[in-house]
Amino acid sequence: MEIKPCGSRPSIKAPAEYFTGSVLQDPLMEAPSPARVRAVSVTFEPGARTAWHTHPLGQTLVVTSGKGLAQSKGGPLREIRAGDTVWIAPGEKHWHGAAPDTAMTHIAIHEALDGSAADWMEQVSDEQYAGKG
Repeated sequence: MEIKPCGSRPSIKAPAEYFTGSVLQDPLMEAPSPARVRAVSVTFEPGARTAWHTHPLGQTLVVTSGKGLAQSKGGPLREIRAGDTVWIAPGEKHWHGAAPDTAMTHIAIHEALDGSAADWMEQVSDEQYAGKG
């Protein structure tokens, strides 16, 4: 058993290469091999969002506060709120982030396959974020 005390790992500013706007990541856990599960708390300031991406083994989002948006490629723009749980299937191209006027925090849970937990793609345009593209 291993216990990581609260505050023992610093927050990380999410890289602009994969995110638009101000986003903080707080690592929660990364299981040692042979386990593959990882969890991170992600806080998006209003208007902040991920780039388009996929996960080789899928992803679960547990929205813990605020209001956000999520979209799968070719699907409708969806609102997500505190208390919602979102399942994203393996290989499903998607993005997620805060609403334009409200911050949002979620816990992202995913597994790594051959060391990779995500395949990052192009940024979400302002038109796509607004549900117009």
